[in-house]
Amino acid sequence: MAKKKNFPLRIDPALYEVIEQWAQDEFRSVNAHIEFLLREAAKQAGRLNKRKRKNDPDVERS
Repeated sequence: MAKKKNFPLRIDPALYEVIEQWAQDEFRSVNAHIEFLLREAAKQAGRLNKRKRKNDPDVERS
């Protein structure tokens, strides 16, 4: 698995609480849920398929 990029994230506390509860509902960590949401948004925008990664199980193969 490719190494993940670390970076600081500043987020509104109220939004964090929403994401935290949502992550718990989906049995994910907050970090994993934020990554999931960003990946889904990138897929919907048609941007993820432009940069397919060999070892990414979430990237659809054609």
